[in-house]
Amino acid sequence: MEQITRSDIEARIARDNPWWADPNAPLEERDFPRRAYFASLKELALNFDVRRATILLGPRRVGKTVMIRQLILEAISEGFDPKCILYASIDAPIYLGLSLEQFLNLFPDKDNKRQRIVIFDEVQYLKDWEVHLKDLVDSYHKIKFIASGSAAAALKLKSRESGAGRFSEFMLPPLTFHEFLLFSGDDDDLIEVREPPIGERNKPRKKMVFSPKNIEALNDRFIDYLNYGGYPEVVLNPAIQRNTDQFIRNDIIDKVLLKDLPSLYGIVDIPELNRLFSFLAYNAGNEASLENISRECGLTKPTIKRYIEYLESAFLIIKLKTVNDNCRTMKRERHFKVYLNNPSMRAALFAPVEKDDTERIGHLAESAVFSQWQHAVTSRQLRYARWRNEGEVDIVYLDSASDRPDWIGEIKWSDRSRNNFDRETRSVRALLEKHKTISNCFITSKTWHGTREVAGRELQIIPSALYCYTVGRNIKPRLDDPS
Repeated sequence: MEQITRSDIEARIARDNPWWADPNAPLEERDFPRRAYFASLKELALNFDVRRATILLGPRRVGKTVMIRQLILEAISEGFDPKCILYASIDAPIYLGLSLEQFLNLFPDKDNKRQRIVIFDEVQYLKDWEVHLKDLVDSYHKIKFIASGSAAAALKLKSRESGAGRFSEFMLPPLTFHEFLLFSGDDDDLIEVREPPIGERNKPRKKMVFSPKNIEALNDRFIDYLNYGGYPEVVLNPAIQRNTDQFIRNDIIDKVLLKDLPSLYGIVDIPELNRLFSFLAYNAGNEASLENISRECGLTKPTIKRYIEYLESAFLIIKLKTVNDNCRTMKRERHFKVYLNNPSMRAALFAPVEKDDTERIGHLAESAVFSQWQHAVTSRQLRYARWRNEGEVDIVYLDSASDRPDWIGEIKWSDRSRNNFDRETRSVRALLEKHKTISNCFITSKTWHGTREVAGRELQIIPSALYCYTVGRNIKPRLDDPS
């Protein structure tokens, strides 16, 4: 049998880097909308003053490769020599057996003294990639290395084990509701943007004020977002929208459960992992415990705990810790909540939610809220509160310095609080009366928008769809720096 020749490899790498021959080569990524995180990724990945490789993390199909190729186009447009940019998708069979360093010999420009950009896509397919990449960062000071891959759990684990001080992680989560409206072209039609109040305008990070032009239309698009809105490819392709279960379940969820996690953690009993994930997805937003999950799924508590950690690391679920009414984290974790990293996974696994399915939309709206917040640097400080006498508050943000509550919120998909305000805000009032450190509080609704006074503080009432939009548009992108 014949060996793969160098000329074959060179032909393939030239095909993957069409800008070598023509800086204006037609690439479909030129016409794709850019995600809200593009500028932050560019600032990190193309900064030659920092000797670190950028590791682009995130779930499958959230647009990592598209962003990378848009990054290449941006560098070329700003004057970077196209022949000094190399892109390689490591999962291509023709590259089998090549080390990362051998790719550096494939540049058409052989001048090693010039600045270069090297991108390894799907890098997890190379054994011990993290060790080799760290060596390259240490050895080639004029090269900016970028790596990405779909097996996010594997990338995150290994980059932190071996890349301390040499790797900077950038997390790219599913689309926010704000991005969903941008990608679908509905943003300007549904949202009105105003300047902040006069007293807020001179602040370094002034926040614009958003309001719905038509709340019913905005809610309709929010339900679409819950059903299929987390993946750029689905939003941009109506044909996939009509068959989201095939795309999301088979191309994303199954590949993580059947391929990524088993290969990383050596999971043998894949059906039980699948059974647990399906159970958690169906009950997203409900409070859970290891005991009740064990009873319902027939798995041991150590197995459940381990699998939940795997599912978190693969960006399939978000696990939320609980605090009591003193806003102290329990020493022994008895209860927790699980939300979907992307609410549209539930529709693909079971069935899309309809407008009249108020209860299910309520649970998915909670998942959507936490899905927006996972993009933010402050996401690790989010909790929910639960105490005796049926007291519960859906979101409690603990200040990172004092570990005391800074703001709280209740997530609802109804307008019941308009006519039964005292009852619907009873738990919020209890926390406000107990904690003077709480500076901001809110409750979401279906259509109601306004303010009320509770325990001497202003409580904002905001539709859930508008709240998700506001969070997604205002947050600062999250950089996971292991050093």
